[in-house]
Amino acid sequence: MNVHAATPPTSPVPPQDAPPVVAVVGPTAAGKSDLGVFLAQELGGEVVNADSMQLYRGMDIGTAKLTLPERKGVPHHLLDIWDVTEAASVAEYQRMARAEIDRLRAQGRVPVLVGGSGLYVRGALDAMEFPGTDPGVRARLEAELAERGSGELHARLAAADPQAARAILPGNGRRIVRALEVIEITGRPFTAHLPSHESVYETVQIGVDVARPELDERIARRVDLMWEAGLVDEVRELEKRGLREGRTAPRALGYQQVLAALAGECSLEEAREVTIRATKRFARRQDSWFRRDPRVNWLSGAAADRRELPGAALALLTRAVTA
Repeated sequence: MNVHAATPPTSPVPPQDAPPVVAVVGPTAAGKSDLGVFLAQELGGEVVNADSMQLYRGMDIGTAKLTLPERKGVPHHLLDIWDVTEAASVAEYQRMARAEIDRLRAQGRVPVLVGGSGLYVRGALDAMEFPGTDPGVRARLEAELAERGSGELHARLAAADPQAARAILPGNGRRIVRALEVIEITGRPFTAHLPSHESVYETVQIGVDVARPELDERIARRVDLMWEAGLVDEVRELEKRGLREGRTAPRALGYQQVLAALAGECSLEEAREVTIRATKRFARRQDSWFRRDPRVNWLSGAAADRRELPGAALALLTRAVTA
């Protein structure tokens, strides 16, 4: 199969001849975005964002969204889609991502899915259906969350679906409510609705692997650079647009901590330190998520190998699509 389609064809490509999807995954600060741009350039492709927080307009510095010069002329899709007051929806993302992937493949362009939001990657690529919602059940559970706290609801989830309780942090009230809602309206465990390792597209997944000590250093440096680049001012501006009233965006790493500082709950320096620690923990959870997927091909993104990473990824793709 030929993945080098530098210019779109003038007529749709038959599905059996359409190029595969390339997914670049891994923890934050591993170097996914730059690798995605390189592969899109080399393969005649375009990038499809799979970072849940880069879907929000104006959340640029704190999400490490590539600037236009950094994109090097490669079209990027599904950036700046939602207002910060909108709640994130994996189901809506799945619909949009598959529409972009289908369109690009029909044009003979290689979709390069890039991001570290594991559920969003799986939603785009894998057989996965999302249960509906019941406004009444959701409202009742949210009222219980506000009254009793997430700990009690997490204990209830642990009794109903231990596997889901192990996967969802006790402090993540929004996800706990959603899991309990799904259990109540479907009569099945929440984990029964999680995706299997069954792709709906021919896909090659590349994981960028960075040793933990180096990744921790990168994260600390990235957060420092975000502060220097004006993250605090970015949050102030987004606050005027309703960031605090949002259900998802204000919980983003960096933004949550700066909002706390602006509310007088801590100093900006304390917010920066908390952001570094929280991002390191988040990167470990990301790594664990993608490690559970046997289809991910891991390549070293360590400093000593960084120059060789693009070539290694390209070689891997060449082998995968010609095998």
